[in-house]
Amino acid sequence: MIRFDSDYIEGCIPEILEALTKTNDEQCIGYGKDPHCMHAIKLIQNAINRPDADVHFMVGGTQTNIAVITSILKHHQGAICAESGHINVHETGALESVGHKCLIIPTNDGKITATQVDTLIKAHYEDESAEHIVQPGIVYISFPTESGTLYTKQELTDLYAVCQKHEIPLFIDGARLGYGLTASCNDVTIQDIANLCDVFYIGGTKVGALFGECIVILNPAYKKDFRYSIKQHGGMLAKGRLLGIQFEELFKDNRYLTIAKHAIDMAELLAKGFQDKGYSFYFPAQTNQLFPILDNEKLKELSQEFCFSKWATIDETHTAVRFVTSFATKQENVEKLIKKI
Repeated sequence: MIRFDSDYIEGCIPEILEALTKTNDEQCIGYGKDPHCMHAIKLIQNAINRPDADVHFMVGGTQTNIAVITSILKHHQGAICAESGHINVHETGALESVGHKCLIIPTNDGKITATQVDTLIKAHYEDESAEHIVQPGIVYISFPTESGTLYTKQELTDLYAVCQKHEIPLFIDGARLGYGLTASCNDVTIQDIANLCDVFYIGGTKVGALFGECIVILNPAYKKDFRYSIKQHGGMLAKGRLLGIQFEELFKDNRYLTIAKHAIDMAELLAKGFQDKGYSFYFPAQTNQLFPILDNEKLKELSQEFCFSKWATIDETHTAVRFVTSFATKQENVEKLIKKI
């Protein structure tokens, strides 16, 4: 079987394995205080042009989201997000399990707008029963979204302006950040991301690392004592150098964006293959997640050789599915799929 069902089914870029092997006999202080983590932090601060940023390495995405959000919210507050947002649909209710509600906004493409956020927050405070209702405490978005779509720079600017107007932080989930930044239609840089939110994270698990994510805190109000939240939510790795070494390699010589661009190249090749054969898409084909609409008979046929995800029922005979490319997707496998469609 050839797998297109996720972007973390492969291991990692070979440079990371080589670096881990080379440094295997080193003795390092634990919990992210080692020289490799310190060097990786400097590389990331330089990449985003924010030497004032606090940078922390985490073991996985769920721990990252929970550590960030719970460190910011008060007990009576919840997180504004798209109804399709990762924290709402793909983390087994992790946020709710620690007492914080997802305040969802409907969306057709995975994105939420500044107007929607403004309306939700205003509606809360204008409600006579406001103190009996979960208070909006943070805005959570993904770049790219769960639908593979992207916010434009103007959309992020407008969204952040609304957040600042209401004195509420904006947190950007960047599990697939590299794939968003290197998409052909993208007009946002990593420096823009760092200047248009209070906290974001750089995904490693889906973008070339064996595992691990990198939290970047820009707003000084959320920096103090954040390591306590990391520890409390199971995100602090004793052998922290394993994370530092990986992000050293990812941010060496612009490698993070280079390997992410490969996934975009493969996705664009595959998208063209679908389009040339007359297929339409459930969501716009913008990043490394593609959502073509297939005839159910064709779906069954492709399932014999390829792994992908069913996404949404269109009608009795058609289904929207998801194909995902990654930093390690082989062009020969994409070409095999194109021949079959």
